[in-house]
Amino acid sequence: MSTAFLLMAQYQGRPVIPIEAVAEDHFRMTTPKLLERISRGEIKLPVVRMSDSQKAAKGVHLSDLADYIDAQADKARKEAQALR
Repeated sequence: MSTAFLLMAQYQGRPVIPIEAVAEDHFRMTTPKLLERISRGEIKLPVVRMSDSQKAAKGVHLSDLADYIDAQADKARKEAQALR
């Protein structure tokens, strides 16, 4: 089962997931903390802004989140293999 398919089910097929939901559901941190870590490059996840306004809603495209989760899983598998 693909990560993207599971995320579509979790978020009712929305293409862009609100940043607040991503922060809470996948990172267990506050939204400002997640945005800070993304802006510093510690978490490589593109943030979508729905307009040019600074007050515009922010989110993460479902496919970008799926790619990030899959990359983290691959990284964990490689680390586990190296320990064996």
